[in-house]
Amino acid sequence: MGETLVDETRIWSAWADEAGVPRLTFLAALGAVIERGLPHTAVFEMVGLGADGWRERQDAVEQRHGGLLPIDLYPDALPAMAALRAAGYRLAIVANQPVQRHRQLREAGVATEVMAMSDEMQLYKPDRAFFARALELMGSPPPGDVAYVGDRVDNDVLPAIACGMRAVWIRRGPWGVIGELPPGTKPALVVDSLAELVARVDQVWT
Repeated sequence: MGETLVDETRIWSAWADEAGVPRLTFLAALGAVIERGLPHTAVFEMVGLGADGWRERQDAVEQRHGGLLPIDLYPDALPAMAALRAAGYRLAIVANQPVQRHRQLREAGVATEVMAMSDEMQLYKPDRAFFARALELMGSPPPGDVAYVGDRVDNDVLPAIACGMRAVWIRRGPWGVIGELPPGTKPALVVDSLAELVARVDQVWT
């Protein structure tokens, strides 16, 4: 969801404000965390919130953020989903996100056949069980019939390939721009936007 459908600039900015550091400083720290291959939570320790102190700030940050809004969707998100549906695809959103994102996505106009957040499932990427549950929610199709789109190599591309899905790497957002594929890793498709995915989706199956 994040950086695939949703531009997460506002939520990361809310974290910077809560931490009391300039937004540019926080975003630079996040980039360093990604470059070093650390979990995203390492950024909170880097900016002085402590290894686990960020957990106590989650509600305050959500208040600052105000929840996901239609303005947070990338401009190509809704048109791309409409185009894919018109081409005969069924759509699913499964994401490492809090429960409230489910409702907020619906309120933002996102309509899919399947939608589930990690906090609802109590399963989290890149755990293989997360992807197995996602397939179950989709009606247990053969994994090779599923194009799995995500921005992160570690959380999306590699585990999707391991589960037999056709991984599509969307290279936008910090993880998409900074991330690199391990040698020999070949996603079914690499795109820079959902609009490009719509134009090239047939290549996923070749």
